[in-house]
This record gives sequence, structure tokens and C-alpha cells, in this order.
Amino acid sequence: MGQVIGLLAQEAPERPAITHEGRTINRLELERRTNRLARAYAELGVGQDDLVTIALPNGIPFYEACAAIWKLGATPQPVSAVLPDRERQAIVELADPPLVVGVAPGTHGDRPAVPAGWEPDPALSDEPLPARTPRWWKAPTSGGSTGRPKIIVAEQAGLADPAEPPFLMQRDGTQLVPGPLYHNGPFAFSTRGLLSGNHIVVMTRFDPGLTLELIERHGVDWVLLVPTMMHRIWRLPDEERLSRDMSSLRVVLHLAAPCPPWLKEAWIGWLGPERVHELYAGTEAQGATWITGQEWLEHRGSVGRPSRGSQMRILDPDGRDLPPGEVGEVFMRPAAPTYHYIGAEARERDGWESLGDMGWMDEDGYLYLADRRADLILSGGANVYPAEVEAALEEHPQVRSCAVVGLPDEDLGQRVHAVVQLDGPVTDDELGRHLAERLVRYKIPRTFERVDEPVRDDAGKVRRSAWRDDRSVSPAPSRPAPS
Repeated sequence: MGQVIGLLAQEAPERPAITHEGRTINRLELERRTNRLARAYAELGVGQDDLVTIALPNGIPFYEACAAIWKLGATPQPVSAVLPDRERQAIVELADPPLVVGVAPGTHGDRPAVPAGWEPDPALSDEPLPARTPRWWKAPTSGGSTGRPKIIVAEQAGLADPAEPPFLMQRDGTQLVPGPLYHNGPFAFSTRGLLSGNHIVVMTRFDPGLTLELIERHGVDWVLLVPTMMHRIWRLPDEERLSRDMSSLRVVLHLAAPCPPWLKEAWIGWLGPERVHELYAGTEAQGATWITGQEWLEHRGSVGRPSRGSQMRILDPDGRDLPPGEVGEVFMRPAAPTYHYIGAEARERDGWESLGDMGWMDEDGYLYLADRRADLILSGGANVYPAEVEAALEEHPQVRSCAVVGLPDEDLGQRVHAVVQLDGPVTDDELGRHLAERLVRYKIPRTFERVDEPVRDDAGKVRRSAWRDDRSVSPAPSRPAPS
């Protein structure tokens, strides 16, 4: 991977490599800057197959750090730049990196660290380094539903072929990156794009209007979004959304969370089914599905069929295979090992692994997701999947984001509770009537709670366990569901 940076620079030294907030560096600048940076990291102790923790925000320096680490045969281990020191320390203890990039020296005791904005000694050479191949090409973190950090180390070596762009990317294309780079999706897809010669246009943070402006300005042909971003873009005034030229876009890929069918259909109607794609997989990559917009119209609500050599099956709590149409836990098995954990153990049955997702398959082998096993609400003996309720809530024009959780209830065992961020005043009864047109009575939240802050993060993730645990832990009565 490190060598590819140099090969691309030789091929077209002046071609833009990365743009962030109006600043652009070309391929030759990226090559020379990361050669010098790699030598500086080596002097600080980074060597072959080390994990190097990167706590930098979205921007050019993040990609420079990754490239320098790969050039030393080491592995980038990204974390959020705004993690509290205590949370980052827990990850650093797991990774045991020789260097932490993006924090002040002394933050993690005697462990070497360099702060954001740090520049290597200009006297260091910027000439190419000897080629080295990292044993593992990435090692992102995940708290999952447990909230305890774990590191997911990719078993694939640090190799890339710019002549074979993955995931429908094109050679020397232009990719927009609106998501946070410490998350696996934006990290993995944008670095693969960079190593395919793509001009990477990275945003500091997602903004719906700016996203469309940048697509138009740079002629972006490939973008990764999450449903939360799609929702916020769709809620832009028509005169703003429709005034932007989206003709350069070839691929809009979305992942990371279930996409409400109404929203997916809206995007297909806007851009056309040939441009809207969906990928379902975990960071662990034991299994993956892919579905085109046209396939989705024929299998509405599906995330696709197993791809890339992976296998999937739906099991009941006793480990028995379920027939098409019945909801169970999704287990998957890759064609070859794809990862290993540091700080966790896989949920496994006889060589098949689960990420905790519930779902079902149709007769044609297309997978449909229900929700996370840990988030399932059992209310009055009935199963309620929060994602289904959230999707219905987000159809309301005043709902910006939401999370649905189960809270203790003296009568029902658990009551369905909705946390909503609104764009305007809406009563509980209005929300209830809106949902009554879309959901069966027992799925409608008995209680609503309004918050001012976004319920989902910039990567579209919602930690329902945190919202649930912060609410009442003692059983309480609930009001009747709207009729």
C-alpha cells in the first residue's frame, strides 16, 4: 500500500490526491510528505507489523499518517479524535502501539505521542523507502452493543492494485467522504479509493447542503452515505436539493444501518436505480451482501444475497436452521479468515459467526434485516424491532432523528419508548396518529421523549443501549397505545 502512493505519484504527479476545506495536495506532495513522515515515525519507534493509534480528525493529515504507517509495514489503528483520554487509554492498552498520533506527549504516560499539526524534521529525506508489506492493513475499533472497546484487526495484508478498483470505483475517479474516518466504512472505502488513484474530497463533518455542493463542484462520481445522511439530504428544501447537478454521480453506496424502505425508494426515484447500491457487512467482514437499486425494487426491503464467497444462514435460539420467511439470528461464514479480535471473543456456533443481527431470507436467498438481537423489545409477549418503528417515525416531516428502546413496565414487561429530535412542535398524539397509519398497535411507542441533540452520530450509528440505560430502570406504568 505504501508503495502504491509512490507509483501513483510517478504516473501523474500533479493530479489532486486529497482535498479538505479548500486545501488540495497532489500525488507528488503526498508521496514526499509521507516519506518524510514515515522516517520520523520510525525514529519514534514504529516498525514492521506494529499497530499505530491515530486520533486525528477528518483531514489531509489523517491520510498522511496512514500512508506513512503503511510505508513502515505497520497498521493504522484509527480512533475518534474527540475520545476522552480515559476511553482512548482503554484502546491504547489493547493495541499497545509504539506511537499515538494526534495527542499531546504525556497523555498516555511514557508512550511516545505526537499532537495534531505536528510536522517531522524537514532535514529528513523525502525519498522513497524500501517496500514493506503490513501483515494487517487496518485495525479499527468498535464498542458494539456492549460498550466495551475491542479492536478488529483485518487479516488481509497491506496490498493494493490501483489497476483493479474495488466496489464499483473507477480508476482515477473522484470520491466524496462525508463520514468520520475513525469509522470502518469511511476509512476502508476512502483509503481503497485513494490507492485506486481517486481524488479524495473529505469533509470535516457531514452537512447535507455542503455534500451536494461538493458533489457538483468536484464532479464526484462515488460517495458512501449512511441512511441518516440520506434522510437529512432528502429533507432539504426541494429548491436546494434539486438545484444541484448530480450528473457526475455513478455510485451512491449506503451501509451501516437499516435504510427505511420509503427513503430508499425516494432516492431511487431521484437518482435512478442504477446508481443506488447497498452493502451489508460488519467490520469483521465474515460475510457480506450487495444489492443494486433494480434488485431492491424486485425484493423491496432486502439488503441482497451473500457475496464475495461468504455464506449465511438463519438460526433459531437452539441453533436450528429456519425456513424462508421466519426471523432468526443471522450467522455467516467467510471463504477464508477475515479478522481477529483484540479484547473480545466472537459469537460463534460450529464455525459460523454472528454480529447479533436478526433477519430472514426469502425463497430466492435474499436477506432482510429485522434488528439487533440485543435491541429486540419484548412488550406484552410480542416482539418489537426498534428499527421498524424508527423508520416509520422518520417518515414524519418534523422528525430529524430518533431512537426506540424498551423500558421496564409493570404491566407489559417492557414498554416501547421513543427518543425523538424534532424540527418543529409535534404533539404525542400527532406522532401516534402518524404511526397508527404505518404500524400495528402494539409497536407504537407508549411514551415519547424530546431531545435537542442528534440521536445518531455522524456515521449514522445509534447506541440504543446507552439511551436505554440512561432512562428509568424501575418498572413504571405506560399510557395506552394510540387507537
